[in-house]
Amino acid sequence: MNLNKSEIIKELSNQKGYSINLSKKLINDLLDSMILCLSSGEINLKNFGSFKLIEKKQRLGRNPKTKEEFIISARKSVKFTISSKFLNELDNI
Repeated sequence: MNLNKSEIIKELSNQKGYSINLSKKLINDLLDSMILCLSSGEINLKNFGSFKLIEKKQRLGRNPKTKEEFIISARKSVKFTISSKFLNELDNI
């Protein structure tokens, strides 16, 4: 299932009885905090997983249809590693 931010806000509002505006503020504040924490390198959430900022180097890419080559620029990305406890909980569903 794919969720976008507005669907998460609606789901939080429906499940917890919060107003849409409060749910929107909570989600936006959470994402802002995560971005701020990731700028220092890593976030570890106990029993959930960890998010780590990684640097991807410039590399050569290829369009699979036309076989045309192009340069994929260097960029930052986020790597998520799930905790073993969370993974075990998913296996028990």
